[in-house]
Amino acid sequence: MNGQAYTNSYYTASMNQSHDRPEITGEHSCDVCVIGGGMTGTSAALHLAERGYKVILLEASKISWGASGRSGGQMIIGYNQSYQDIKKMVGKDDASKLWKMGEEAMSLAKSQIKKHDIDCDLASGHYHVSTKQRHIGELEEYLEDLETAGYRGCKLLDQSEIRQKIDSQKYLSGMYDPNGGHLHPLNYTLGLADAAEKAGAKLHEHSRVTNIEHGKAPKVYTDKGVVSCKHVALCTNAYLDGLDKKLDKKIMPVGTYILATEPLSENEATKLIPDNAAVADILFVLNYYRLSGDRRMLFGGEVNYSGKDPSDIGKIMQKTMLEYFPQLAPKKIDYAWGGNVAITVNRLPHFGKLAESTYFAHGFSGHGVVLTGLAGKLIAEAIAGSEERFDVFSRIPHQSFPGGRLLRTPALVLAMAYYRLRDLL
Repeated sequence: MNGQAYTNSYYTASMNQSHDRPEITGEHSCDVCVIGGGMTGTSAALHLAERGYKVILLEASKISWGASGRSGGQMIIGYNQSYQDIKKMVGKDDASKLWKMGEEAMSLAKSQIKKHDIDCDLASGHYHVSTKQRHIGELEEYLEDLETAGYRGCKLLDQSEIRQKIDSQKYLSGMYDPNGGHLHPLNYTLGLADAAEKAGAKLHEHSRVTNIEHGKAPKVYTDKGVVSCKHVALCTNAYLDGLDKKLDKKIMPVGTYILATEPLSENEATKLIPDNAAVADILFVLNYYRLSGDRRMLFGGEVNYSGKDPSDIGKIMQKTMLEYFPQLAPKKIDYAWGGNVAITVNRLPHFGKLAESTYFAHGFSGHGVVLTGLAGKLIAEAIAGSEERFDVFSRIPHQSFPGGRLLRTPALVLAMAYYRLRDLL
């Protein structure tokens, strides 16, 4: 199948009006061919078009069909690694540059929403919360790590304080970041796509790429079309689907799941999370949640490495949600869905070049809502001749997942079983 309809989710039920983009047919030429219509691809197309490049974007299904249109929508600062651990991997100088760019990524997402008037339920504030005694110290270490990186403004909350902010008896402490937040990820990405088109980019849906010829004059092939270009930007993330075997070894698609309750009353929503911030615990297999623009609880978590979704996502996620919020037991589950995120071995983004004219960025490891927009901007900078900032990311060392495509999943499942057990202790 060349393209698929959107998954049945709260996001698609509440998506902004979006027009169909035509499948590409025949021969075309451009400066840059962007592959993938998620947050990274639409951001790259927008930044490139604003620089005056002739851009063609190819999406296998619909714009934001993959993780960008299904995610938790949480805007979390930084990376899925501590600043101290990043320093050990890349050195102090590059670690400092990465952190500053991580802060820039947050500001960029917010400024793009304002600049392009994107209606995506943007809300401020993010809590990390502890559920176990050892997590209290881990949150203290996390705050110290952020401050060492130069990030200010976060605040630790004790048990009484966090329970005033989140109506759950499970939490022992928390850390609040006023600069974090949350948004409707599908509408955010559709907004970036609309802005890219207004800037001159040509977007095509149902145009799955089947082959890329790299080199000085790359060619990108679909079933019905071919694009000749000067540069390629590969922005497929967890949905690379074997398009490049070398890159495929560096990421692992991991399924994660979300439910949406029926809308809560204003009083219920205000009691649940009074300041409407996003929340994530610090379990290894974490739970994350927030309120939607129409006051639904959007509760996410779980992981799956098989590539096949559970038969009843709603029941599984509802069971977990009620452990934290038993008061939501009477509430109907209106939607439940899943999608893949791409993780790397070291949980840091993987940027680089496949050939002299082909750039890629993927493997955001759970921090993609913010970092993807920056990735698109850096790809545009690199294509325009300023590769210095892109190269800071490309210098991050990355390993392949052991076991190849067939064996890496059971190997990872075995490793993850240890962390699941630790979460229970």
